[in-house]
Amino acid sequence: MQTMKRFTLAGMMALLATSTAMAVETPGGGMEEQASGGMPQLDFSNPLMLAQVVWLLIIFGILYYVLAHIVLPRFDSVLENRRARIQGDLEAARAAKAEADAALEAHRAATARSRTEAQAAIAEALASAQADASARTAALNAKLNEQIAAAEARINAARDAAMGALREVATDTTGALVQRLTGLNEPAAVQAAVSRELAAQGRA
Repeated sequence: MQTMKRFTLAGMMALLATSTAMAVETPGGGMEEQASGGMPQLDFSNPLMLAQVVWLLIIFGILYYVLAHIVLPRFDSVLENRRARIQGDLEAARAAKAEADAALEAHRAATARSRTEAQAAIAEALASAQADASARTAALNAKLNEQIAAAEARINAARDAAMGALREVATDTTGALVQRLTGLNEPAAVQAAVSRELAAQGRA
């Protein structure tokens, strides 16, 4: 289109006029000989032929003007719009791809961060549960130890009470038997003998 715009209508008409003049002024007898021995459509002596040439130039000039100033600019505008639309679509596609890549990278980062936070929360919960279990176990052991110590104290107290009652019963019984058999009443000697006997049996 740019090349066609360089040619003017006057230039094209001058070119056609030059070609017509060269055809008319051929050597060897002029137009009559060409008309007599050649094709009738090339008889330039006929006024109708000159009118046809003039109209041909006019029609060609009009066609050139229409093509150069109306049709081809519209084609160029359509092509330019299409090129701009394609370029815009490509830019939009690149922007969408970049946005998608950024979103994917953000999703990966968020997933990694969530995984790390979840692992940290699980570890913290496990450590808290272990500490709680250890504290409860220690408290339970302490309570059991207290209960065992109290039970042992009660058992020792009951045993001591039972041994005291046994010593008293044994002393009274032995003193009564000695007094009945021998007629002697010596509580100290009887008590000492009972203590020795209990100690020998491991009940003192």
